[in-house]
Amino acid sequence: MNKPSMFALAGFVAVFIAIGSPKVEAQLSINIGIAPTCPYGYYDYTPYGCAPYGYYGPEWFRHGAFIGVGPWFQGSANFHGHVNNSFDPQHGYSGRRPENGERGTERGRAPKHFKGNEVRDGRGHGDGERR
Repeated sequence: MNKPSMFALAGFVAVFIAIGSPKVEAQLSINIGIAPTCPYGYYDYTPYGCAPYGYYGPEWFRHGAFIGVGPWFQGSANFHGHVNNSFDPQHGYSGRRPENGERGTERGRAPKHFKGNEVRDGRGHGDGERR
């Protein structure tokens, strides 16, 4: 077989493969849904479980409403607020936590004598400050 015939055959095979290959389209869908409805806020990491009374400090509440964390965060870009991570399961807390949709007994506020021991930014990041 001579060179021109070889190139013609290679071109024919390439066209045949290109035509016979199925087209695949990728689709990406991101759905964060609605924020949890927790009486005292929710943790800033998935699965965004409800936090107990005393986890968040007063700066996390605006007019009695929780400002949100994670994808639903409604605070300013430079926001940093105190939490008491002794109420966090990632720090060993195993006490009762409210269920999503449960109504609280304390109306959207932090305890009167709140004792925060960590500063967080509302987007799932702590700044390492411990008090």
